[in-house]
Amino acid sequence: MAARSIIALISVAEVVAADLADHLERRGHDVRAVRQPWEAESLLSEKGIDVVVVGDSLSQAEGRDLLRRHGGEDGPDFILICRPADLVDKVLALELGAADVVESPLNVRELAARIGGLLTRRGRSAGELVVLENATVDLRSAMVMHRSGTEEQLSPGQVALLRLFLASPRKVLTRDDIIAAAPAENADAFDRSIDSRIVRLRRKLDTETITTIRGAGYRFDPPTQFGD
Repeated sequence: MAARSIIALISVAEVVAADLADHLERRGHDVRAVRQPWEAESLLSEKGIDVVVVGDSLSQAEGRDLLRRHGGEDGPDFILICRPADLVDKVLALELGAADVVESPLNVRELAARIGGLLTRRGRSAGELVVLENATVDLRSAMVMHRSGTEEQLSPGQVALLRLFLASPRKVLTRDDIIAAAPAENADAFDRSIDSRIVRLRRKLDTETITTIRGAGYRFDPPTQFGD
């Protein structure tokens, strides 16, 4: 199993840091948050940090100083949070090699997506995303992200069932196929219980792509994004 990606949050406002840490940790990342500059120095001296987010509680000059000393080719990617009026500071940070500069107030999900993009470019994120009609599923973290902004966790059995359908698009899977390849999480894995599992999975994914074929089984008809 690959090591968890490490995200450092430095002087990020407490409410934002708490929400962001929760968002990232549920996706399998290791988050380390510090408030004071001296704590930042100690943290950034460690090896293995992938992305650093510097909050606007730290002065822009202090943030650029951290970037100058700990960024670079062999260092972590830096995201600096700045205030909307700080155009000059934003340009200076980018010229010094910041991977991204975002303005406050910010959206936690957007910031998490930017971090995910940097991790993917560093080869640190598998990016197992499945886009359905009304939700996106992150298979690696077993998370369903609905268009409404709400999120739900898939159980291990539901992940196994979804992976089975993804591996067999447009193929009718019998109950025996499902029991063999994606067994239920309890002893009651036969007959009508399969129907219940399918119903619960459809409801959680808010999808019509999993069709019941009467007398035969179930079929996954991928959305158009999957292609042929």
